[in-house]
Amino acid sequence: MTHKKRILIADDMHEMILPLLREAGYEPVYLPVIDRAGILEIIHQFEGLIIRSKTSVDREVLDLATNLKFVARAGAGVDKVDQTYLESKGIKMINAPEGNRDALAEHALGMLLSLLHRISSSFEEIKKGIWNREGNRGIELKGKIVGIYGVGNMGYAFASKLSALGCEIIGYDKFKGDFPGGFIKNVGLDELREKAEILSLHVPLNDDTRHLFTESYLRKFKNLKVIINTARGEILDTQGLIKMLEDRTIYGAGLDVLENEKLNSYSDEERAQLNQLSSLPNVLITPHVGGWTFESYQRISQVIAEKIKKEID
Repeated sequence: MTHKKRILIADDMHEMILPLLREAGYEPVYLPVIDRAGILEIIHQFEGLIIRSKTSVDREVLDLATNLKFVARAGAGVDKVDQTYLESKGIKMINAPEGNRDALAEHALGMLLSLLHRISSSFEEIKKGIWNREGNRGIELKGKIVGIYGVGNMGYAFASKLSALGCEIIGYDKFKGDFPGGFIKNVGLDELREKAEILSLHVPLNDDTRHLFTESYLRKFKNLKVIINTARGEILDTQGLIKMLEDRTIYGAGLDVLENEKLNSYSDEERAQLNQLSSLPNVLITPHVGGWTFESYQRISQVIAEKIKKEID
């Protein structure tokens, strides 16, 4: 009898992944409520690990994972995985940006249009009995220059949605050359800073990008009016952003991510900062749901199963 390789699914996944993995010859063990201690206790029994963001896949986990052949991240970001140590052990890394890129692109576009047309803020006024047409006059996206900072799966998907809306799209990515499709102009950082009126951030979180977008860095963008961050909160300095919003250097900001997303762990300083940010009428904040739709929930499972079948011996 052929031995079926076991995969620990240690986070919430669409259950369609279970028959897909079985068809590929694996034995999935679905334990979505397992905690870190539980993972450490049993990880040596598994050839594969599928996880979202429950815990870091660090040296402690990997040293106990003596039979592990791959780690699959059910999503795009892999900042909670020690990829260098993973690679040194010959363990393969899989992620699934193809699964939620369209969801995230639609979310980013929705935030941008809401900010430009003051949809959310005008609704808040109406709930208070204020009917202010002139004060809520909108700004059209057509004709604006949108800068995509990081043109991977997410940045490219967002640009694709924008391409039908009559705006000029410029993209900067220090790891890529020309972009497919013909609707993104590849520019250097200086040109991005010179031209971009709307800036959408799509870089992964790592040592190079952590707090990359400080106040001083953002002030180098000469025409910047709107910033959208659907990547990771820690790439953007929140206090610097607040200063630029308050002095009206920036017209608006759409944030699907925060530096600290565990609100119940906030210090008094963090809570005051969040209150300050969320009180601004030209700010939208959503709880890291850009790529989290009913469709992407299924699609991520499909992508993960297909990649395991294709890429793992």
